[in-house]
Amino acid sequence: MAVKDRVPVPELEPSVRKGNFLEVSQGYTFELAHQEAQRCLQCKVPTCVSGCPVGIDIPGFIKEIVKGNLKKSYEILKSYNYLPAICGRVCPQEVQCEGACVLNKIGKPINIGALERFVADFASQEGFEDEVGRLSFSEGISKELGNAPRKLTDLRSKKVAVVGSGPAGLTAASELGKLGVQVHVYEALHEFGGVLVYGIPEFRLPKEIVKREVLQLETLGVELIKNIPVGYAIHPKELLEKYDAVFIGVGAGTPKFMGIPGSELNGVYSANEFLTRVNLMKAYKFPEYDTPIKVGKRVVVVGGGNTAMDAARSALRLGAQVTVVYRRTEAEMPARRAEIHHAKEEGIEFLFLTNPVRYIGNETGKLVGVECIRMELGEPDESGRRRPVPVANSNFVIEADVVIEAIGTESNRFLLNQFPDLKTNKYGYIVTNEYGQTSIPKVFAGGDIVTGSATVILAMGAGKKAAEGIVKFLVY
Repeated sequence: MAVKDRVPVPELEPSVRKGNFLEVSQGYTFELAHQEAQRCLQCKVPTCVSGCPVGIDIPGFIKEIVKGNLKKSYEILKSYNYLPAICGRVCPQEVQCEGACVLNKIGKPINIGALERFVADFASQEGFEDEVGRLSFSEGISKELGNAPRKLTDLRSKKVAVVGSGPAGLTAASELGKLGVQVHVYEALHEFGGVLVYGIPEFRLPKEIVKREVLQLETLGVELIKNIPVGYAIHPKELLEKYDAVFIGVGAGTPKFMGIPGSELNGVYSANEFLTRVNLMKAYKFPEYDTPIKVGKRVVVVGGGNTAMDAARSALRLGAQVTVVYRRTEAEMPARRAEIHHAKEEGIEFLFLTNPVRYIGNETGKLVGVECIRMELGEPDESGRRRPVPVANSNFVIEADVVIEAIGTESNRFLLNQFPDLKTNKYGYIVTNEYGQTSIPKVFAGGDIVTGSATVILAMGAGKKAAEGIVKFLVY
């Protein structure tokens, strides 16, 4: 008989964690993971798999936990997903694999994310993580190769450039690296991982975890090249001449701004800049690291997504009193429920149906307040959510030293414009076919640079699909 109560994951107490950047979730022990794994019904038609963008054999890896065969469990995970320790921590399982779990009909779904994290962390602790590096490639790639050894041999003579080392680029590189393709990953920053290192805080995703999983690519023969911004240090035309195929996975990291009066004041940040300073450049360890950051006593974060929650919880840990303002209600917030819950536990204030209209500065050009207006929900917009409408004469002011705008991002058009004949849509994102192939036959793309801002696992799914397309392109 399956255990019906979901096994909770141990966490740091709010009073403890809000004063540091230590990881909040402490993960399962083997005993807890084994108990949670026993809840899995091992469905004949596993709907959870259909909810996973990379198609992990979820019942398979969970079954091996129940049997105590954690190495086999890790092998199953790794054959589908080269970054399981990362995905186990930051993927929105509640709307993907767990959202499709049949146990939702009678209670709570299997905690698939926590089990994935446990197995990946165990593999690292026990030292068989690297052993499992060169595994079978995905089913899609297998179909492209068929039973033709010549095709596999041909692939090993091919060279592919991957631009960007975020989730999409790393996944494409791992899939191709398993086949022996000569893969060079170009990263503009001084650390690999893309949004995983500059966007997601330490308390959600320790950077040692990212470094550990990224460096495993070297066991596949993938060459990682950092501090090379394509478009500046190397021209795209050079890549097109040098490589048999190019994959663009640079994300959509150009911040959007509200553009309201006062945006030029000292104390107004984009979430991208704020989080990059805190995460990638270790501003939370200043002066140990030479990255100062202005936080002040009162911080207002504008937005309702995961980036807004990351910025708010980071500012709190840096000593500020934090208020999140969001123009819709809590029900419409795109952030994960767990992140909203954690933010509230830690003492962050939320003002819903509220939108800034002006930033107020003093005589020296420093931010001192945010003028806001109350909102109400009108008819649904193109996203399906009810459109927020201003309430006349409802303006009020919040005192603030710092504002962090977390209202979305867009593509890096400077880079894309340097690829000759690369077709983009009206929003500036790359147009591709189902395999990530662009209007330039040897150029493929995936992740946020194609879809706009989405999730880590969706970007990984796009990288995996693009790897299939690249294989098809290279062998035929």
